[in-house]
Amino acid sequence: MVNAAGKFGPYNQPGPASPAPVAGVRDTRALPGRGQTGSELVRSRIALRVRLKSVSPGDRLPDAGVLAEELGIGEITVRRALEGMCQDGLLDRRRGRAGGTFVAPGWDTVVALMHDPDEAASLDAFHLLLECGLVARGAGEVQPGRLDGLQALVDEMALAEDPARLLELETRFHLDLAEVLGGAGIREFAADLLGRLCLVLPAPEPAVVRARNRCHADLLTELGRGAMDPAVRAVKAHQHARPS
Repeated sequence: MVNAAGKFGPYNQPGPASPAPVAGVRDTRALPGRGQTGSELVRSRIALRVRLKSVSPGDRLPDAGVLAEELGIGEITVRRALEGMCQDGLLDRRRGRAGGTFVAPGWDTVVALMHDPDEAASLDAFHLLLECGLVARGAGEVQPGRLDGLQALVDEMALAEDPARLLELETRFHLDLAEVLGGAGIREFAADLLGRLCLVLPAPEPAVVRARNRCHADLLTELGRGAMDPAVRAVKAHQHARPS
């Protein structure tokens, strides 16, 4: 069985199945972003695909065998996960020639019923720890040009009006930040965290996302200067950002 989690959706970057150690972060496999069952992985990665607009409510998902290969887990596990998501109302199963498994039209309504403040707080706190560790390790070592893609996302977010587009761009920023500072394996780990947060944490208001984007801009400025402490402060400010 090939562990091809990186092939799922936009995560087609080659890399190790397990992330490399990060300064300031203990073994990540024992923390909230790891230890998911196969079914939980399917749920979180489909949720992330919806957030990133790789699929939208009403869209057909790839067949179970394709998902199994992309995620590096057994097809039976994927089928059970999809069935569970159908029972929860997140997905629809249709029969016939045009059948398959589809993202339910009421995806957002069902997800709103699954919000879990305690789990969200735990995952959010660990995501903060992860990014602080990445920034502390990477400050002063980022090669020229490596932040250009992140800056483009910040600039696009500053102009975006659509709330769903803002959420998509912010999620992409954190995935790309993880890869720039930690590599493809850390990006996959961040995807685990962010996918789970999509299911348990209410989406922030657009004004909050724009306030966070100002923290993104500050972070990139400090990383460009190689200033570790201000860069870490920008990461921490992001978690508590509020509209001005």
